[in-house]
Parts: sequence; C-alpha cells; structure tokens
Amino acid sequence: MTARPTLTQIGKYPVLRKLGEGATSEVYLSHDPFNDRDVAIKVAFPETFEDPERGKLYRKLFLTEASLAGKLQHPHICQIFDAVADDQLHYIVMEYVGGGTLERFCRTEMLLPVDKVVEIVFKCTRALEYAHKLGVTHRDIKPANILYLGDTDVKITDFGAALIASGDTTQVSAIGSPAYMSPEQVKEHPLDHQTDIYSVGVVMYHLLTGRLPFQAVNNFSLIYQITNVEPEPPSTFRPEIPPALNEIVRHAMAKDLEARYRTWESFSLDLAEAFRAQYKGAHKAQEFADSDKFETLRKLAFFNHFSDAELWEVARISSWRHASSGEVLMKEGEVGDFFCILADGQVKVTKKGKLLNLLRSGEPFGEMAYLTKGEQVRGADVTVMNDANIISVPTPALSQASDGCRHKFDRAFMEILVERLSMANLRLSGV
Repeated sequence: MTARPTLTQIGKYPVLRKLGEGATSEVYLSHDPFNDRDVAIKVAFPETFEDPERGKLYRKLFLTEASLAGKLQHPHICQIFDAVADDQLHYIVMEYVGGGTLERFCRTEMLLPVDKVVEIVFKCTRALEYAHKLGVTHRDIKPANILYLGDTDVKITDFGAALIASGDTTQVSAIGSPAYMSPEQVKEHPLDHQTDIYSVGVVMYHLLTGRLPFQAVNNFSLIYQITNVEPEPPSTFRPEIPPALNEIVRHAMAKDLEARYRTWESFSLDLAEAFRAQYKGAHKAQEFADSDKFETLRKLAFFNHFSDAELWEVARISSWRHASSGEVLMKEGEVGDFFCILADGQVKVTKKGKLLNLLRSGEPFGEMAYLTKGEQVRGADVTVMNDANIISVPTPALSQASDGCRHKFDRAFMEILVERLSMANLRLSGV
C-alpha cells in the first residue's frame, strides 16, 4: 500500500504537525493565521466517500458535523470553527484541545478520584442539555469522544453521528459504539436525548470502575445484555463508591425510558446533590466544586438572564470563599478593583457606623469598582452578619470576558440600581 503523503498546508491553514489518523480521516495540528490560534483539522481520506458499501454514510456523517460549524458554543463542547468540502479536500476545523481523551482513565490502574468523576459527568450533562435545547442529540457518547483538559475540565467532541431536529431528520442506523449504546439504539428504534443520557450513564460506570457494565465476547451477546440484563452496581468493583452514585448510574442506564432520567436537568441535579452530600465535608472549607458554583449561580436572581455558557464563564473568572460572622469584607476608604456577590448568608453595609443596608443572597456589593471601570475607593464598610459564602469578581478579569457575559452583568447591575433607587425614594418620601 502506498504511503499517504503528510499535508503541509490545508486551505488557509499551515500545518504544524500530524496528530493521528483513524479509519476514515486524519487529524492535523494547524495554525489559524487570521485568528492567531492553533486548531485541529480533521481531513477525510479521499477514498472514504467512494466506499461502495459505506461511502454514503460517511458523507452524511461529514456533512452533519460540518453543519454544526459555529453553532455549538459551550465551554464543555469542542467548538467547530469551519468546514470545507471541495474537489480536493473535505475537512473540518475545530478547537484544539491537547490533553487527550477520557479513555485512559477507564483502566483500573488509572482511575480518577470518585469526586472528580462526578464533576466531569456533571459538566457533560450540562453540555448535552445545551445541545439538546438546540435540537442536537449526539448519539455516540463514549470516553474517546470526551476530550480532557485537566482536573475536571472536559469538552465533548465528534458530533458526526448527531441527530439534528431542525435539519434532515432521517435517522441513520448502524452508527455509534455498541458498548455505550442504549437499548433503543441497538434495537434501531427512534431516538431522542434519552439515548445520550443512557450513554453518559455507561461512561460514568466505566470511569468509576475501570470496566464496562456488560462483558461480552461478541456483539450478539452484548446486545442481549444491554436489552435484558441489569449490570452490577459500580460499588461492587470499587467499594468506596457511595450508594447515591450507584442509584444515579442505575437511573441513567434504566432500560425502560419511563424509568430513565427524563431530562438532563434532573440528572444534573442528582449529581450536584450527591457531590454536596458525600464530598463537601471532605474538601477544605474554602474549596467550592464547579458543580456547586454552577448550581448556586443558577439559583441566584442576579444571574437570571445569564446563559449556561455565561454562568460557566462567571464560575471560571470568579473566586469563592466562606466568610465568618463579624468578618469585615470591605472597609470605607480602601481601594479595590473587585466586586462581590453574596451567594449565601447576610452582610450589612455601614458608613461611619450608620446602617445603610442589609444584603441577602444574590445581592452585589462593591460594584462601583466595575461600573466606574477602575480601582475605586470604597464608600462604606461591608461586614458579615451571618456566616456567608462570597463570590468575588476581579474587574480586570471581567473586562476580558465575552461581550455577552459583560452585557448580562450590565443588565443585572442596572436592575439592582433601579430597585435600590426606588427603595431610597420610598424611604425619603416617608412611605
């Protein structure tokens, strides 16, 4: 067989090096000179679409993934920037993530801590709910399609098998990875987001235990087990796994659609609650899990208008800590380049000993540091009345955030200021 030449240029993208290849395509690390960023480019082999048996399927998978260029913009989804199909080359330009995939953590000698697995799966559920809201069902969720950035950060990739509600709804069968397929998928029944929920359950099982839920010598045996056999609870193979996680995996992998999680929301909430109940005490008081941050932000009125992606952005740029009763958070006359939002508890605002305001969960303070765009002298003292959790946002970090995120902060602050001015007018009028 003739050796395939290594590309040095793909369209407008200079190639830095080849990253690898599969049965139908090869992937290159390239540089995008117009946006000054490295990108990964998946190039389909020319003969792929000419295959007499599966060429039509491969072309459909390519076009499906290409159609999502610029559409799935979420911090836990690998973004597709561009797609080109011409006479010479068919390629897809994607965000470059250099940490490999979750596959290596599915071996018993490489297992991640249980709490990190919960956080990773939580982020996957949030990303897939986002995709579901846009009418996209992935259909090929497996560890090899989840890129690992480090710690608990991941990005879901490879949407070639996706079912897209807004486009051609013809469902192509015989795609996906059998070990992670839902009962309805192996039976080639119509699919929706619940098939992805099942697959995420299998991924969670694999990451927790280092083994797949069903051990089979061939696909016929595997399909029988997927449709008829209940897997052993994960704790059978890793005793420190708490009962709550056994139950979450069982719920996600239920064969009956009525018994399986009906929504990504309920799956996510159970993961967040299990983490809080089992692992919060084991972490230092000043540590907040990403799932905690995200769920807390979603519940605060201040963030009502923020999208999921913008909430993840806030979680990333902010710092979180616990503050005890009596602690002074800001002092009159001090200079500060950050503002805070009260996640939980109560604080009081005083000026020269006179009470100006009592703030409760979801209310900001020190916001003039952001609204006046620079370091500002604090105009009052802010003191913790009841033990509180404080979200601090540095104004330099926020200035580098996305336009959408900054605009949502502007809107939220405007609503708060209008409300405070109305209350002040009422007090002045004696009402």
